[in-house]
Amino acid sequence: MTTPAQHSVDHHATSTRARTQVAVISSSVRDGRVSPAIADWVVDALDDIDGVEIDLIDLAEITLPDDSQLYPGGGPQSEVTGRIAAAEAFVFVTPEYNHSYPASLKRLIDWHYTPWMLKPATIIAYGVHGGHAAIEHLRGVLAELNMVTTRRCLGLAAPWQTLDGTERYAPGDGTATALAAALAELAWWRDVLTDARTHRPFPN
Repeated sequence: MTTPAQHSVDHHATSTRARTQVAVISSSVRDGRVSPAIADWVVDALDDIDGVEIDLIDLAEITLPDDSQLYPGGGPQSEVTGRIAAAEAFVFVTPEYNHSYPASLKRLIDWHYTPWMLKPATIIAYGVHGGHAAIEHLRGVLAELNMVTTRRCLGLAAPWQTLDGTERYAPGDGTATALAAALAELAWWRDVLTDARTHRPFPN
């Protein structure tokens, strides 16, 4: 339990350091989706880390422009362009559909080019067998955008079987430990790449 005095110390610690923004992207737009429960689980884990501001981007709640306006390297500004640009790191929460990730996520990626560049990402995928095909397909796409994907990514097998009575994702301790390790690696890459973008801009 955190005492008022501890709250005071924690507030002082976080107020004297630069806060960083991490975007958690919930990728499924289907009815009955599990993605929001897993995204909330990730948000709760990030919320325990000092100095992190979390932006949860639910693809079911945004509308991208028509694809006829898309051109190589992106498209017109969307309603989330600024949010993606402001983020210094990303956690993609995605199901595996037909041995890959969903079209909703591909559209988000394709509509934004420069805002992704030289930033790190962790992938949390799920499916009947753990969503590993979605992870590997997404790694290649993110590499094309000059993003760094953490080595530690999570593949969750049938997570809908692990929802509690309030429809929240409640995995075992081993899965929570794996998430903490992935987020620690993401934080390391976030610091490295943020410093590099600031002091050693990548040549165009």
